[in-house]
This record gives sequence, C-alpha cells and structure tokens, in this order.
Amino acid sequence: MKAEKVRDLDSKELEVQLRDITDQLFHLRFQMRMGQMDGLKKYRILRKDRARILTVLGQRTAAAGVTAQKG
Repeated sequence: MKAEKVRDLDSKELEVQLRDITDQLFHLRFQMRMGQMDGLKKYRILRKDRARILTVLGQRTAAAGVTAQKG
C-alpha cells in the first residue's frame, strides 16, 4: 500500500486495516515457524504497510495534540 493511499484513508479505516494486518502477520509468522517459507515476501510487505499506517496515525495524533494545545 502506498503512503499516499494510507494518507487518504480516515483514522477509523486505518485502525481496521491495522487490525487486519496484525492478524495476517500473526498467521504468517506461525506458518513460517512451521516451516512454510512461502509467506516471507508478503510478511515483509505487511510489516512495511503496518509501519506506514502507524506513522500516519502517529502524525495525526501529534497534529491533533498540537492544535488542541493552541486552542
């Protein structure tokens, strides 16, 4: 998922995406430990997507905190 697409989503949608990605990562980690290395590329992509979502959510939280302090 591109960063631009992540920024276009609202916070509720990002939280849902984050929950889904976290679940997928759990299942992929489990499969890899069982010896199925087919999901390694997808695992890496999901980790990056998760990081992008967390970054955007953090930026929004920080921006909301700054505007709340100014007001």
